[in-house]
Amino acid sequence: MVVYGEGRYDCQRHGAVSPGPREQADLEAGRFEPLCPHCRAELAPGLVRENAAFDPRNVYAATKAAQEFLASSWARAVGGSVAALRYHNVYGPRMPLDTPYAGVAAIFRSALAAGRAPAVFEDGGQRRDFVHVRDVAAANVAALGWTSDAPAGGARAFNVGSGTPRTVGELAAGLAEAVGGPAPVVTGQFRLGDVRHVTASSDRLRRELGWRARVEFADGLKEFAGVSGD
Repeated sequence: MVVYGEGRYDCQRHGAVSPGPREQADLEAGRFEPLCPHCRAELAPGLVRENAAFDPRNVYAATKAAQEFLASSWARAVGGSVAALRYHNVYGPRMPLDTPYAGVAAIFRSALAAGRAPAVFEDGGQRRDFVHVRDVAAANVAALGWTSDAPAGGARAFNVGSGTPRTVGELAAGLAEAVGGPAPVVTGQFRLGDVRHVTASSDRLRRELGWRARVEFADGLKEFAGVSGD
């Protein structure tokens, strides 16, 4: 999902807009929400679809965009087929501990396992789409079925998300409650280059491949909280 940069935003005056990277001065002042690039009004975040323009904001995101371009070029060159699965925030059993690469869910769980309160950046209002790994595995299987029937040279992107936005603060609070650990601490810290909101519309995956997310957020968190990380 990092290929999108910021997710979808709507301005009451200008409709769908694409805010640029947030300014360091705004972040330092605690102004975390992106504003309309035309009138500086507040924006309403929405669900991003697969036809949204790429806007990678860091090296990691740029490599993901490059992988899609390379794979679709390969498909055209050799008559293959490619399904590009744009995973949103995946969590679940066997997620490794103590590695920032595994994402915010693993970082929060590691803190709680050590008896520390999860440290939530910004104001905790960042919206993400947390999707359970079993649902992601089912999406992979569905996508393999699509590639076997796809036309030669075909390439199709699919968002893989639960379809229900949650905030990072909600994730931290849910995990803390599940394990009976200390409540999250909102730090106000930030990482320059992070996006504020990015949540998926997975309608294409449901409509074309018959997939849907089945693991409820609360149930997934309880399971995740109880996993030792082996």
